[in-house]
Amino acid sequence: MQDLTIEPCLLDARCESLRGEVRAFLAEALAGMPAERKAENWAGFDAGFSRRLGQRGWIGMTWPKRYGGHERSMLERYVVLEELLAAGAPVGLHWIADRQSGPLLLRYGSQRVKDEILPRIAAGVAYFGIGMSEPDTGSDLASLRSRATHTAEGWVVNGTKVWTTLAHHCHYMIALLRTAPAGEIRHAGLSQFVIDLSLPGVHVRPIRNLMGHAHFNEVVFDDVLVPHDCLVGQQGDGWKQVNAELGLERSGPERYLSSIQLMTEMLSAADPDNPAHAVALGSLVAEYASLRHMSLGIAGLLDRGDNPALLASIVKDQGALLEQKLPEVAHALFDVQPGVDDTDLSRVLALTTQAAPSFSLRGGTREILRGIIAKGLGLR
Repeated sequence: MQDLTIEPCLLDARCESLRGEVRAFLAEALAGMPAERKAENWAGFDAGFSRRLGQRGWIGMTWPKRYGGHERSMLERYVVLEELLAAGAPVGLHWIADRQSGPLLLRYGSQRVKDEILPRIAAGVAYFGIGMSEPDTGSDLASLRSRATHTAEGWVVNGTKVWTTLAHHCHYMIALLRTAPAGEIRHAGLSQFVIDLSLPGVHVRPIRNLMGHAHFNEVVFDDVLVPHDCLVGQQGDGWKQVNAELGLERSGPERYLSSIQLMTEMLSAADPDNPAHAVALGSLVAEYASLRHMSLGIAGLLDRGDNPALLASIVKDQGALLEQKLPEVAHALFDVQPGVDDTDLSRVLALTTQAAPSFSLRGGTREILRGIIAKGLGLR
């Protein structure tokens, strides 16, 4: 059984000084932004805002300077992320590239790919999609059918990826593809590739969600020729690499702060003389505080170079539970109709209610995460 202890992590004076700098910047940059736009949180996007963050050195913060990074600590990066999410900043375009694609390329990418792409990510002008999920495979990622075939000219990619966030705006995708038959070991024969989404044969098809947005996409590869050095890491190591990537995807404060705007609106609307409001909202605040300590502890693990994969699964699971119950609490406490009453609370409640079902899907379904946790506990 693995140790599931999340050690407390304290932020030093340098981190808190940075927090003040970020807050001052956001107060100016987001002045006048409607509450419902802030409620989109890291699903919201603004190319100009991403460029401004890049100019301030707040993307690729921990990366080497030779790749456009700033060699700052994981804890400093955590402070910036926390403030961006709490403010509802439109960070969606660069978010995935900064969170997981860039670090993956930094560790496993070819020299050409690192030299060409990482500085553009750090500048806030190169965006990435995640190429994991496929149609008809559910949560069984190892059963994927998209493939890459080695040729003298490069790798020829065929297949389909689905639920790719903002692919219609992205420049690249890191795709998990089959490069050899699975045989007796289903996880074998998988490799990762960085794919330029402007290449001939790439077709991006938006998928409209419950909110009427087209954040998700289906991406079809039809004989797409990818250069040899776009293989990420070693051929056949894709499963190991994608699990490390998922650890990064599940470890950030977005796993409990993506619906913070609804909490903010409930606190603003609360009646200080109403005991029901005090009990319900006080309980939520306590849960937020606990999740913050857990999430910050994982940032401390990353800062020490430890693997947070199992503990990140726990935080992601518990964060989704908190966020999914926020609309229910709002319904119970306040006499407001989502999207009907002309108030910030009504508009934010409408958006969060529609988005909430997705919280237990993104970054791994609840069933998959709990299977990982059970394995870590020695229960399976």
